[in-house]
Amino acid sequence: MLSKSREVRRRGGDRTSPPVAGDVKIFKGGLVVLEGGFAKPAYEAANLTVAGVAENTADNLGGANGAIRVDCRRDGWFHFENDNGDPVSRADINSPCYIIDDETIARTDGGGSRSKAGILREIEGDLVYVEFE
Repeated sequence: MLSKSREVRRRGGDRTSPPVAGDVKIFKGGLVVLEGGFAKPAYEAANLTVAGVAENTADNLGGANGAIRVDCRRDGWFHFENDNGDPVSRADINSPCYIIDDETIARTDGGGSRSKAGILREIEGDLVYVEFE
């Protein structure tokens, strides 16, 4: 319980800067996930958490866990490629979609082998728009 006034720091929920995992490179515009608290380029695996889309390239090749950070954006809808083998369709709008890699989204969780990317919001040609939760 406070006994005097204090200054409160505030951060918006639209950006985050997680520490980058050792020996990885994250490209600007790529979907970023957290594994064990460290940022990595998104890949097909269960139990990953989406950090956002990289606002810059973060090269930690040869570096230790947390040696650098990557700026990620989370607000709005972000476009990705639609997976050819398990594509989303207009019927899937407002439904969950799943990670294939740092630029590709699929319709299903692949029998539990894929992590949730977010909610499919729109499709324009070959691009799908995803909102993160």
